[in-house]
Amino acid sequence: MKEIQGRPLPLGTTMIGNAVNFSVAVPQEKECQLLLYRARAKKPSAIYEMNREIGEVRYLALEGLEPSKYEYNYRIGGKIVVDPYVKAIAGRKTWGRVCDIQKHEVRGILYDEDYDWEGDEPLRLPYHSIIAYSLHIRGFTRHTSSRVQSKGTFSGVIEKLPYLKDLGINQIQCMPVYDFEECMQYRNYWGYGPAYCFAPKSSYAASEDAVRELKDMVKACHQAGIEVVLEMPFTEEVSKQMMEECLRYYMIEYHIDGFILNPQIAPMTAIYADPILKKTKIMVHQIDFQTVMRRFLKGDEGMVESVMYWLKHISGKDGIFNCIANQNGFTLQDMVSYDRKHNEMNGEHNQDGPEYNYSWNCGAEGPTRKRAIMGLRNRQMRNAFFLLLLAQGTPCILAGDEFGNSQKGNNNVYCQDNPVGWTDWSRLEKNQELHDFVKKLIGIRKAHPVFWPREEMCGIDQMSCGVPDVSYHGENAWRAPSEVFSRQLGVYYSGAVVGGEDCFVAYNMHWIKHSFALPALSRKKKWYKIASTEEGILESAELLENQRMVALRERTVMIIVGREEHGEKKGKARADIVSA
Repeated sequence: MKEIQGRPLPLGTTMIGNAVNFSVAVPQEKECQLLLYRARAKKPSAIYEMNREIGEVRYLALEGLEPSKYEYNYRIGGKIVVDPYVKAIAGRKTWGRVCDIQKHEVRGILYDEDYDWEGDEPLRLPYHSIIAYSLHIRGFTRHTSSRVQSKGTFSGVIEKLPYLKDLGINQIQCMPVYDFEECMQYRNYWGYGPAYCFAPKSSYAASEDAVRELKDMVKACHQAGIEVVLEMPFTEEVSKQMMEECLRYYMIEYHIDGFILNPQIAPMTAIYADPILKKTKIMVHQIDFQTVMRRFLKGDEGMVESVMYWLKHISGKDGIFNCIANQNGFTLQDMVSYDRKHNEMNGEHNQDGPEYNYSWNCGAEGPTRKRAIMGLRNRQMRNAFFLLLLAQGTPCILAGDEFGNSQKGNNNVYCQDNPVGWTDWSRLEKNQELHDFVKKLIGIRKAHPVFWPREEMCGIDQMSCGVPDVSYHGENAWRAPSEVFSRQLGVYYSGAVVGGEDCFVAYNMHWIKHSFALPALSRKKKWYKIASTEEGILESAELLENQRMVALRERTVMIIVGREEHGEKKGKARADIVSA
């Protein structure tokens, strides 16, 4: 090997012809050395002084170095340091094993393997067409009940793609996939905190090559019509420039479709303006939809006006997505089963996790055999999915919610790398009926463009058809029940603007029966019921006997569509409506 001049940028390692360039930021006046190891060795085989510098960047290049045969670290100020820009890491393949960097047990891999993308590129699905699904790479398939060969890995996700596609999902949102440190005071199961942001987590790979396996997962998702979005919760110690570089790297090298960022830390203005990321989905968490809908679901007063707003708010404008449950908080099953959090297993005396969950246990705390309570919980979960999947913003389902996955009342499973924090697939067999309901409800959403319009509806007659695009009703037509004590709402969507059928959705979250006045349709059309909390998704539409009024029992949602009396659907979707 021969040392040559090298270049200060880009930081990290890059190939320059037949040479490998090394560049690293080093505090002034500190010594820096490049340590080279034979692959898988724990002692350096060569050491190079890094004296060339520009500003606080040290750099050199080595000719004749075969990347596949060597690994590397830096020694800065006498301390062994793994390159912050490392693209792959050796020594951390085993999840949960403590590794000592100072004993050379962790090393950077000089990764230069080619990858055949077979023509793949980011899908760029329209934001309004997304049905998202939030998962943890390890937890999604780690449980023995997952029945996949490569449990808890990128490959395990690939094995579950037929399931996700059948459910109707076209985007997965993944918790951190980069190489974070899980061995902390409490097991860092979620992956928040310091990390090597450019390197896929090697313990998430079934093979020895985490880079290739993550790319395989992305390519397989794209072939199934499913986008891949990565949560990137950078810490404050990461420079703004490095954050931008990291996002560009994953978009270019891994064909990632989008990112979920913390706007309090990430340089959002610069990221939005970045020309490389212009067509990449840049997203943020928000809990406003979740809070409003949970409160409405359990029957809080004074929620109707907020519900009206969130039912029609389009997510793409803000880079947000709607969820009833997410990783931080109760699962949907626990939301209807617990009034209080139960985080005792976390070892923090139940002081951690959100205090306000806006949950309701339906009459008993935790598991019960009382049929009335179990029936009410199932009813509430169906209602929750109605609220989520019929809102016009982008919906996101928490992994396992579609079959009642539970975390035993723990609303902060950040350290629960065990069956409590994993997705329990055995519940799919127990709750097949709920799964099938969710699948069919997703189908209803996709079949009716009024539930996923490209532009936000504004409550006016845009097409001069005699009715506004969206309107609100109660016991009297054209009058929203907005009194503080109201717990019910009827929403009428006109299909004239976006195409497809007119739809009326009646929400009765009260504990007593309510009637809803139905707006009059054109002479040839009648109102047909296609779904309700009680009956699920009907096999065939049912003509309503009373075309002016419909009564709903307590805690019930109903979907009604307007179509010609013989029952055939009329009206074609506008040309810019795309398949979800």
